Amino acid sequence: MVQFAYKGFDGNGRSVDGLVDAADRRAAVAELTKRGHFASELIEKIRSARVVEAREETSTEVRPAWWKMGSNRITGKDVVAVTAQLSAALRAGLPILNAINIIQVQQNKPAMRDLLGELSKSVTTGESLSEAMAKHPTIFSKLYVSMISVGESGGILDQTIIQLSKLLVRDEKIKTNMKNAMAYPVFVLLLAVASVIVVLTWVFPKMIETIQGSVKLLPWPTRMLMGLSDFLIGYGWLLAIAIGLAVYGFIAWKRSDAGRLKLDGMMLRIPILGAVLRAIAVGRFARTLGALTKSGINILPALGVVRDTLGNEVLGHQIDHVAERVKTGEPVAAPLSESKLFPPLLVQIVSIGEQTGKIDELLTTAADTFDEEADAAITRFMAVFPAMMIAMLAVVIGFIIMATLLPIMTMDLGGIGG
Repeated sequence: MVQFAYKGFDGNGRSVDGLVDAADRRAAVAELTKRGHFASELIEKIRSARVVEAREETSTEVRPAWWKMGSNRITGKDVVAVTAQLSAALRAGLPILNAINIIQVQQNKPAMRDLLGELSKSVTTGESLSEAMAKHPTIFSKLYVSMISVGESGGILDQTIIQLSKLLVRDEKIKTNMKNAMAYPVFVLLLAVASVIVVLTWVFPKMIETIQGSVKLLPWPTRMLMGLSDFLIGYGWLLAIAIGLAVYGFIAWKRSDAGRLKLDGMMLRIPILGAVLRAIAVGRFARTLGALTKSGINILPALGVVRDTLGNEVLGHQIDHVAERVKTGEPVAAPLSESKLFPPLLVQIVSIGEQTGKIDELLTTAADTFDEEADAAITRFMAVFPAMMIAMLAVVIGFIIMATLLPIMTMDLGGIGG
């Protein structure tokens, strides 16, 4: 057991301090939580073999950028977890600075502790939490910063963080589902490419060596496969370089405004996948716009934030067009309907919400329905797309087998006929 000295706050926000015996820092934090205390400072009093590790865990010095790579990289799940902890601390009545310090102590990932330390320093110097978070755009999105800013200015930070936490949990679930949906098809595709390369560069040439006679007398599938095999063996390195350059060029084109717009439009037109992307975007639109308007953000700034959460530049351009029309005094529903990219149900809900003044309530309620449609679309994608990949792989392997066996079958038939 190790003895720790702590300073912190209780559930009512009063300062507390004392000693706690525990096996390690995590156990000490857990014991204090049971007591209803939140530690802002936890120091090991009795030195032991774990003193070096304790120093490393309590260190909040700024580390170089490479430290945050790999296992220390801050992920979306980390942000979701910290947001939920911050929401709980604020609901308990803790000041924002104390809440950040308490959450920092409880973090196991050094990169997250460093980030919270930077936020704490910024807030201590007089910056608002939203201004401090805006310095880290790769971690805190525009939506995140906007909702925190509204909560601070309106004195409802605890309420807006609850809404924000729900949004982040849902968005993280969608990302996880899409990653799971793509994992198996990508694995099948990589396995297919590797199998074909091995067959064409090693197996196929050895089998063809056993066949005697002119190449011109071989069936056309075999001749075509021989040409591809010879090319891979002789110029495979050149093909690899060309593919690498093509991938680099594609990524550069994708990052450009014109390239991203063109690619996102193509993605929406792909059968099955387009429906999935559209369903996800509609769910994000309803839930995000509902949460923003419920938090007190006016419709025009809210549309600007929603635009960056859809994940598709074509749909984002449509939201820009809607915002321009709204500036002239038109309702949101009219230009949204004219775009033909959003479902009629969403348009009707927005129209009714504008007429009744309850657009936030209606969108928040409808978001569950759109999320269910998105889940169903992802499920259909997971069921159909892997099967399509397997079918394509079967066709390729079948062609290779046919091209390999045809010369042998032809020789056998010739021998029987003779």
